[in-house]
Amino acid sequence: MTAIIVGADGKTRCHWCAATAEYLRYHDTEWGFPVDDDVRLFEKLSLEGFQSGLSWRTILAKRENFRRAFEGFDYTRVARFTERDIGRLLQDEGIVRHRGKIEAVVNNANRVGELIEREGSFAAYVWRFEPKPRAAHPHTASTAVESIALSKALKKQGWKFVGPTTVYAFMQAMGLVNDHAEGCVVRSRAASSRRTFRPPRGRP
Repeated sequence: MTAIIVGADGKTRCHWCAATAEYLRYHDTEWGFPVDDDVRLFEKLSLEGFQSGLSWRTILAKRENFRRAFEGFDYTRVARFTERDIGRLLQDEGIVRHRGKIEAVVNNANRVGELIEREGSFAAYVWRFEPKPRAAHPHTASTAVESIALSKALKKQGWKFVGPTTVYAFMQAMGLVNDHAEGCVVRSRAASSRRTFRPPRGRP
């Protein structure tokens, strides 16, 4: 499969964003741009966990429903979810009703709170695992040494649904790696954003 496609506007982009208009907007404005907001990072890692075994198209179409169901992914609120909340979410047709994945988000909300208390911020911790710059190969890459390391580190702390493939997709989306294909019109914009981005520092 070719890595790039030519859109209706004559611009070349990563081939995967041609599947749907939602993908195109997501690709052009979010995917690969660096993020240092703890809530956004927690949201994305949670949604990547929900994607496991499904397509991102399914999750993206339901993203606003997920945000509503999980209190905007405010981890301090999600950490207080009870079994009654989990039961409510299992009845919510607007999201993916998978008990294990729902329980994982609640569990991980508690774990991210613990991590922030230790490290100062989730972002500072995550960005320690930033992969070294390399040529893009988004149509073949599914893991990296760094995603394996971050996955192991999170699992050791009690996180769930954070396998290396899930973590690598999270890294791609949150700008820790620029996997826009060579020739994609957005690759240079993402690279420029990364050059001016200053990863947050945690506690010394």
